Amino acid sequence: MDSNNFFQLNNNIEWTDAGNGVSRQIFGHNDAIMMVKVKFETGAVGAMHKHPHVQVSYVESGSFELTIDDEVKTLKQGDGYFVPPGILHGCVCKEAGVLIDVFTPAREDFLQQ
Repeated sequence: MDSNNFFQLNNNIEWTDAGNGVSRQIFGHNDAIMMVKVKFETGAVGAMHKHPHVQVSYVESGSFELTIDDEVKTLKQGDGYFVPPGILHGCVCKEAGVLIDVFTPAREDFLQQ
């Protein structure tokens, strides 16, 4: 990302189809940090996975059943969660909505798609 691109305007950022009712917008990032808006249709699944990144997420809208390690909770607008590196996690969207994910370091795999 151009280091002079300080502002990201929602209407200027393309949505990328991640498949199965999930799409994402990649906002500000450099090698150290990345913010991503992830939109889910009702019933869409964020498959169980793990990665070497620290992730902190905010529920902008909707309702999500989150599994982190062996713990399951339903999160709604205004809630958030934290995932340390290497911890298995995933979600099921119960009511269409948007998650705001922040990763450190940046998810290079997202940039290659």
